[in-house]
Amino acid sequence: MIKKSFSFLLLLIFSFRNYAQTNDTRVITTAVPFLLISSDARAAGLGDQGVATTADAFSQAWNPSKYYFSEQNFGFGVSYTPYLSRLINDINLIYLTHFGKINDRSAYGISLRYFGLGQINLTDINGQDIGTVSPNEFAIDGSYSLKLSPHYAMAVALRFILSDLKLETSQSDATAAKDVAFDISGFYQSEEFSLGDAMGKYRIGFNLMNMGPKMRYYKSDEGDFLPTNLKLGAGFDYIADAYNTIRFQGETNKLLVPTPPIRDDVTGEIIAGKNDNVGWMQGIFQSFSDAPGGFSEEMKEFNWSLGLEYVYMDAFKVRAGYFHESEIKGKRKYITFGAGFKYNFIILDMSYLFSTAPIKTPLDGTMRFSLTFFLDKTAKTGKENN
Repeated sequence: MIKKSFSFLLLLIFSFRNYAQTNDTRVITTAVPFLLISSDARAAGLGDQGVATTADAFSQAWNPSKYYFSEQNFGFGVSYTPYLSRLINDINLIYLTHFGKINDRSAYGISLRYFGLGQINLTDINGQDIGTVSPNEFAIDGSYSLKLSPHYAMAVALRFILSDLKLETSQSDATAAKDVAFDISGFYQSEEFSLGDAMGKYRIGFNLMNMGPKMRYYKSDEGDFLPTNLKLGAGFDYIADAYNTIRFQGETNKLLVPTPPIRDDVTGEIIAGKNDNVGWMQGIFQSFSDAPGGFSEEMKEFNWSLGLEYVYMDAFKVRAGYFHESEIKGKRKYITFGAGFKYNFIILDMSYLFSTAPIKTPLDGTMRFSLTFFLDKTAKTGKENN
């Protein structure tokens, strides 16, 4: 007998949505929710958004189309995020990324996202120690972006996912789950235009992420949906002068996964909503019209965030953001703060999150750190996109 079973481990992972659920919620859960955790401190400081922010090394996780607009030709990034840090100290997300420009029209990106769940002690029926295991999940990405016009680029990304949560239990059909997913994204950035004594610039971005077949944790025909989601964002730069810029950001996203229907407690028949046991492609289209509460509930499945970033000479940045999710879809509401410092070819970013909702998020009180290295000697030394 195992003290901590496979089922409990899955429950721990799915707590990403929220610590507790009540009967009046209809939270959409998916496999590998670690793919939805913000991977870098800059995005985290802006309220967990990055689909329409300026290009940086971590664009791979949000919108690789932005790489074409980077003023550096090569870059590396590493980020560290503690998870459930108020409860335990050995669960964390590590993100490594690299990008490079192939020519003046295209760029590539590669990344590794690793989610470690620490060590779990196993005991037999007599309470005797039989060893420890270290469950983990990871995803390896590759992307290619292409300029379609001087101001617009698109990208595709391919992702291999492995979720190794299996423990030595009596459930002999439990297995490490593997899957493949892909993204399609686009990004538009305008020229600078006059605003009286100042200048302005705007950006628009989208990303259809994690599209792919269901993930199977057991040897059966059934599976769990990947966290397929649609991200839409916009940003505006108010360039006061050569030294001071204020960036305004907004983003919304929706899981493109079927909403669980309301079923009769006795017969199991669907009372409201639609059957959610469908294929992944049908699930994407169905997700826009299957909420049991109708259109009003569908709109509540869009969460949103707002962000503000002040940049001084591209050497010092201060950020703030707010994230909102509906009461019946997870109840996550939090404020974020962040800062960034650039010295020579190194950028250090950090962020902090605190929840404003009664139910705390797993990242409440979390400090995140990211490092970016630009090794391109031809990079501009003046005011940069980043």
